[in-house]
Amino acid sequence: MHLSLDVDALDPSIAPAVGTVVPGGLTYREAHLVMEMLHDAGIVGSLDIVELNPFLDHAGKSALLLVDLAASLFGRKIMTRRTGR
Repeated sequence: MHLSLDVDALDPSIAPAVGTVVPGGLTYREAHLVMEMLHDAGIVGSLDIVELNPFLDHAGKSALLLVDLAASLFGRKIMTRRTGR
């Protein structure tokens, strides 16, 4: 599967570097959970990241988040999930 990660899908409070800001997008935890679940499923073969506007990315906040999300997709864990024991 190819994953096209559109920065517009993320809430602007965590990823403000987009042309059309729409509140109510994925939160930090939700976005990382999705990436971790896709990694665990082993179905993603390629990734592109679109709609990042570097001119609007003050201090690189959005870019740093996207690097972290890509790392989660490739196997880095940021949260421990409970297994129901």
